[in-house]
Amino acid sequence: MSSESDPVVVHSGGCHCRRVRWEAEAPASVAAGTCNCSNCAMRGITYFTVPNARFRLQDGSEEFLTTYTFGTGTAKHIFCKVCGITSFYKQRGNPGEVALSVNCIDAGTITHVEVTEFDGKNLL
Repeated sequence: MSSESDPVVVHSGGCHCRRVRWEAEAPASVAAGTCNCSNCAMRGITYFTVPNARFRLQDGSEEFLTTYTFGTGTAKHIFCKVCGITSFYKQRGNPGEVALSVNCIDAGTITHVEVTEFDGKNLL
């Protein structure tokens, strides 16, 4: 689990075809979650969040992104329109942060992942 004493590193990540690339500042040890909403459960994503100001989409990535919304339309399920991978997205309950897929982080910067379950299915 991350704490104030954990060193902040720059994580690089993106999609499978590497057309979508980004960087995010976060601890090397992260507290991640899985969500049971209908979309996240089907995708099987494990994520952690960073403040919007600590996330940078690399130049040229935007043109390869598309967004899927459903229900309230607040959550923005962003994915690569070439390979279909969701490497990050905007949660409906946390609009000031970006959720990053742990499995889409390039190797070498994550030292520990503690996973908890989030009940997105029953979020009002």
